[in-house]
Amino acid sequence: MAKKEQQLEVLNALDIAKTQWYHFTAIIVAGMGFFTDSYDLFCISLVTKLIGRIYYHQPGDVKPGILPPNVSAAVNGVALCGSLAGQLFFGWLGDKLGRKKVYGLTLMLMVICSIASGLSFGSSAKSVMATLCFFRFWLGFGIGGDYPLSATIMSEYASKKTRGTFIAAVFAMQGFGILAGGAVGCIVSAAFNKAFPSPAYGLNPTGSVVPEADYVWRIILMFGAIPAAMTYYWRMKMPETARYTALVAKNTKQAAEDMSKVLQVELQEDPEKVERLTKSSGGKEFGLFSKKFLKRHGLHLLGTATTWFLLDIAYYSQNLFQKDVFSAIGWIPNSVTMNAIDEVFHISRAQTLIALCSTVPGYWFTVGLIDTMGRFAIQLMGFFFMTVFMFGLAIPYDHWMIKENRIGFVVMYSLTFFFANFGPNATTFIVPAEIFPARLRSTCHGISAAAGKAGAIVGAFGFLYAAQSPDPKKTDKGYPAGIGVRNALLILGGINLLGFLFTFLVPEAKGKSLEEMSMENQHDDHEEQQAASENSVTPV
Repeated sequence: MAKKEQQLEVLNALDIAKTQWYHFTAIIVAGMGFFTDSYDLFCISLVTKLIGRIYYHQPGDVKPGILPPNVSAAVNGVALCGSLAGQLFFGWLGDKLGRKKVYGLTLMLMVICSIASGLSFGSSAKSVMATLCFFRFWLGFGIGGDYPLSATIMSEYASKKTRGTFIAAVFAMQGFGILAGGAVGCIVSAAFNKAFPSPAYGLNPTGSVVPEADYVWRIILMFGAIPAAMTYYWRMKMPETARYTALVAKNTKQAAEDMSKVLQVELQEDPEKVERLTKSSGGKEFGLFSKKFLKRHGLHLLGTATTWFLLDIAYYSQNLFQKDVFSAIGWIPNSVTMNAIDEVFHISRAQTLIALCSTVPGYWFTVGLIDTMGRFAIQLMGFFFMTVFMFGLAIPYDHWMIKENRIGFVVMYSLTFFFANFGPNATTFIVPAEIFPARLRSTCHGISAAAGKAGAIVGAFGFLYAAQSPDPKKTDKGYPAGIGVRNALLILGGINLLGFLFTFLVPEAKGKSLEEMSMENQHDDHEEQQAASENSVTPV
């Protein structure tokens, strides 16, 4: 039978704290990491066609050069593979060494590898792509570490009434990162197109790619280092979270001192209460692979990991390859009618419009409503409408391909993004930071996030091939025949439906303290008796 314990004063003070300046500082410092994360992950989709034109043009070809399937898969997917590894490694490290100690390391890795990606060198196309893939893997490794650390730090700093809003605000910076990627792509390509005009590919295949075009993709990739570098100092100034210091490092005095400065109130822990709470655990804290963890949190971890996995299959397959969808519906003109830099501008403009109209608003709807509606309701609603709109795109696909109906297709496509972000894309990030014990919180968030990135890899690689036309004559150069966009969208609709069902494994954390959700303020009566007997002196 479980018995509820008193909360440590420092943790209670955090739970009931009013919104203060330090909350906004934490959102900005953690959020700029996410701004950089999303910029770096998604800006590659803006420049892959340009890289294909520069390095893989074949003289005499009717169409511009494109990345071969294996190279395209590597360039698009290698950062996701690095991210998966980084989420597992830094998630584990954040619980072992503390959140703050590894927080700056992930940021420096992102800064260095963003710059190095743009400086990819080599005497041949193969060597340039190999260098680019190498640095983008390690860029992804740093990005991956930012997921569990940012979410855990924000959840442990926030009050229980506004925790969902604050974690969602950190994650919402991802939307601005995607928007910034599109905007930077537009500005850089427009500037280069004006400075170095060139004819369309159909008029002059060789002349359509000016030598200066090689700078365009490099500048776009390197820009991601700027916002990350700007926030490094502030990350290093943040104190370790009180929950890690008190519950994992067992230094309640230091936690009280740190939070006294942050909250600007006097906090002092009662030594007797600290000793009583420490003894109540009986020194028997369970690990990740224990039966007790499986009993308490096994289904929760399964729920957070599977929903994130399923969501990212759909989300990343849309995001990374939305330029192909825009080409199919006519938003981006035929590549033969544009020069290389002009094509970057059109792809960037389309991504900016989608981000502005659906991606960014979706994130901020979550920020505004998550602590009112709750995580469960938003995630369930998001998966439901993503399923509806995916099937709405796929079933009457031929109808949407008629020229006068294309705007309707874009509206439906935008709504799937809106409900992804006002839905599971935000909640799958938030919930794992709230429901697991402090000593395993970062690790469990890393496992859930890594499952998501595994889904992203499936989505990115799978959609690349699946969306190809069933007619071999209509496929992109070098690709085998696929199942077509319509059938790919039907599969994605089914995946969203599975996400809806797995959401029922995830508990609601709205308005509850982290210790209540993780059951850290509870212990079993028989454990208390066992602890008491171990600490008692047996008379001779």
